[in-house]
Amino acid sequence: MSSAWFTLFFAGLLEICWAIGLKYTEGFTRLGPSLFTLVTLAASMYLLAKASQSLPIGTAYAVWVGIGAVGAGVFGVLLFKEPKTFGRIVFLTLLVISIIGLKITAR
Repeated sequence: MSSAWFTLFFAGLLEICWAIGLKYTEGFTRLGPSLFTLVTLAASMYLLAKASQSLPIGTAYAVWVGIGAVGAGVFGVLLFKEPKTFGRIVFLTLLVISIIGLKITAR
């Protein structure tokens, strides 16, 4: 796997961090969580931009969003007691399959 894919993977992990961080900011009224969210957002965007120098932007963006969406969905269930329904699990699984498919078919 190329360094662009590793960069994109870490950008996706940081996207999970800032997405979850949003919940803790309470509308950006809490300084610590707000700073964490803004720093991880900026770092995630920077790494996405770096990865997209070598990867097609449509693929890079879709994978980045997919990693963030799956991570936010999983952590939403684990941290915030969001519903763990059959449908939610099926569609998060389909997102993971889609991310893998985009990786496999990217040139």
